[in-house]
Amino acid sequence: MRNGRLLILTLMSFIAVCSCKSQYELLLEGADNDAKYAAAFDYFNKAKYTKASALFESLAAITTGTERDDTVQFYWGLSNYSNKDYVTAESNFDHFLSVFPRSTFAEQAEYLKVDCLYKATLRYELDQTPTYKAISAIGEYIVQHPDGVNAIMCQHMLEDLGNRLDRKAYENARIYYVMEDYKAARVALKNVLKDDADNVYREDILYYAAMSSYKYADMSIPSKQKERFLVFIDDYYNFIGEYPDSDYRKGLDVLYNKVKDK
Repeated sequence: MRNGRLLILTLMSFIAVCSCKSQYELLLEGADNDAKYAAAFDYFNKAKYTKASALFESLAAITTGTERDDTVQFYWGLSNYSNKDYVTAESNFDHFLSVFPRSTFAEQAEYLKVDCLYKATLRYELDQTPTYKAISAIGEYIVQHPDGVNAIMCQHMLEDLGNRLDRKAYENARIYYVMEDYKAARVALKNVLKDDADNVYREDILYYAAMSSYKYADMSIPSKQKERFLVFIDDYYNFIGEYPDSDYRKGLDVLYNKVKDK
């Protein structure tokens, strides 16, 4: 009798659990692939990208070799991309392009892969390895699709990433100035321009190089000051020759007038 009651309770619990499952869960676990396919697009179109991604992923193994194959694989990546899961989406698109290089979705997948790499890059203060990877991929895309609809957007990406690398190089050199190691600061700042004369922070770099040479000379023993102030004067003329109307000039003029006759 007791065993019979236990069996009934177990069956009732199982039925209750099943009845609590949502339509989505039943679709995901079920074998009705046509219904699953239609639901995946329905969730995607309603911007429910997590559910869409799970359904497309579930379909991916089943539709291999069928006419739906590239569509499912592409929209699986697009669902993750739309959900801002750029790492997973980049992997999706990379796989897609290796399997379906001639698909009608191929060029869009190439661009979205590039955009995933771009969006996964880090702030200038952090490791820039992802930035270099993105720059390489973006450059390849532009070479392959110079007149593509996304070429201009890719140029903007390259400009932004280039500026980020410029900022990192500039800030890494300027840290010596902040630490009051003015001799090292000037060397580091000059090296930035030696490596990249077109650094977008060139004006700031030349300014801090001049300020470093001035402060290094000013802190030197008297017997070394004259020689070291000549370095500052040289930096001063280099700066005003390139940026005569700079906001920095007024401060540099004051320092120059202070030491020019020493």
